[in-house]
Amino acid sequence: MPPTWPTANELMTARPSTLPFDAPIARALGLMRSGGFHEIPVLRKSRLIGMITFESIARRASWTLNEKVEHLLILPPLVTPTSRLPEIAEQLLATGLRAAPVVGARGELLGIVSRTDLVRALATVPEAAAARVEEIARSPDLLVHETDPVRQLIAQVRLLEEHPLPVLDRKQRLVGAVGVADLGSLLGRPIAGGKRDVRAGRSAMEVLVGSIMRSPAVTVPVGTPASLAALRMTQEKVSSVFVVEDGRPPRTVGQAELLQLVVGKGRTGGARGRVEDVYVEITGLRGSGDPGLLAEVDHLVAAGLRRIAQHVHPTLLSLHFAPHATHRTSDLTLEARLHTDDGIFYASHTGWNVLAGVSELLEELDGQTRRVREARRRRGRAPRSRAVDEESPVDDPELERRIRSATGDDGEDDA
Repeated sequence: MPPTWPTANELMTARPSTLPFDAPIARALGLMRSGGFHEIPVLRKSRLIGMITFESIARRASWTLNEKVEHLLILPPLVTPTSRLPEIAEQLLATGLRAAPVVGARGELLGIVSRTDLVRALATVPEAAAARVEEIARSPDLLVHETDPVRQLIAQVRLLEEHPLPVLDRKQRLVGAVGVADLGSLLGRPIAGGKRDVRAGRSAMEVLVGSIMRSPAVTVPVGTPASLAALRMTQEKVSSVFVVEDGRPPRTVGQAELLQLVVGKGRTGGARGRVEDVYVEITGLRGSGDPGLLAEVDHLVAAGLRRIAQHVHPTLLSLHFAPHATHRTSDLTLEARLHTDDGIFYASHTGWNVLAGVSELLEELDGQTRRVREARRRRGRAPRSRAVDEESPVDDPELERRIRSATGDDGEDDA
């Protein structure tokens, strides 16, 4: 029986904080800092005209705190009150946003539903208990050190939007986490003399990461169910947790990874051989100088999914590209996670050739799913009866007589 998913009307926050279109950026940053928001709906009178996001502010090359928010608006996905949790999750993943407005029949703003709202509900969904955190965790895009200056984070604001990053000390031990909200708290501080941190007495961009990070980092051990990780995030009011294992770098499970699990569950039940309904998420291909690269990747993914769909029913494919920022070459690590009706499959590849790496990942997933199909077929075969020479009761007396006659056994003892 398919799960009954909650709707936006049940999940949303009614009467959310909003901004008028002519509000200054300083007011938006102050509201984000005080409320812990990443996106805020912007209204013209009572009508929704867009959202202001922290990323749109941080990525602006030049701005003043008095600039109006209407100049930095984005168009968010519109969610209706009857939209189900998997549908909302897919919208947020597709746009990279942490929240979306819920609108009525006339376009009026009814509320806002966030990733946090979805994760809170996910903690009570039985389907999430089947996955373990190590199955959905991914390697962090960047390892930050507590002695790094904040200006390095500004260049990585997209990474911060996707995940808080782990902060390590000089002995490479996990000591905290830093996310976009922590960066926002720094940018929102009172300034004097041109964006200076009055408490530190120096440029805000030169403040050390260790001074704004959250410590200790929220961690979970290997083997923790995804539902419990969702509950931990809700209780600690964080957007990610780190999966720790002795002697290994921490891996990250964020709201995005949990929502991918929801999208996968929400897409079960399709016909084998069909790939039109598979949700594909590709992350990490930022700043590529080749505009045709994503199209080539998409072509390889479509062909690979068609092969995989002959063995299992795929529901979601996540491809993540993690460049080696400190490596002397252009190597990167590709990680793939495939959700299917038969479970979750994984593959990884390290190298410089993106297309060759994607092709190798899909071949590996194809081989894994083919082996699952073959094992399923073996399990599904009905057990055969034993050899003919093993006697068993025969219900038909006439058939038994003919068999005995053909074998020379008339049922009488030799004299």
